[in-house]
Amino acid sequence: MQLNHLDLSVPDVAAAAAFFLDGFGFCLLEQRGRGGMAILQGSGMVLVLTRDPQPVYPASFHIGFLQPTPEAVHAAHQHLLAIGIEVPAAPALMRGTLLFYCRVPGGILVEVSYRAKSG
Repeated sequence: MQLNHLDLSVPDVAAAAAFFLDGFGFCLLEQRGRGGMAILQGSGMVLVLTRDPQPVYPASFHIGFLQPTPEAVHAAHQHLLAIGIEVPAAPALMRGTLLFYCRVPGGILVEVSYRAKSG
């Protein structure tokens, strides 16, 4: 079975789309419903952003992007800072993983990480 897409509800579709386009290299495939939906592709997946004025997610909800090397994590961190995305803390080791967090406009937590292969 293969993941078809992930649909995230966000209050501002344009701002969330810009976050993924500029920050994570996604490409815009389509916009629908007068800015109420954007369909993006990147990181081997389709991401659908759907407008909801007050989306509700569980406290632990987040999405994660794995990087192939520690250097790629640091490069992603620097890239986000350079384009003006707020990143509260620099990459750090947590639970054996190098990672950092940031938020999509509207609040969804994003993790960027590298995990060394075990064994």
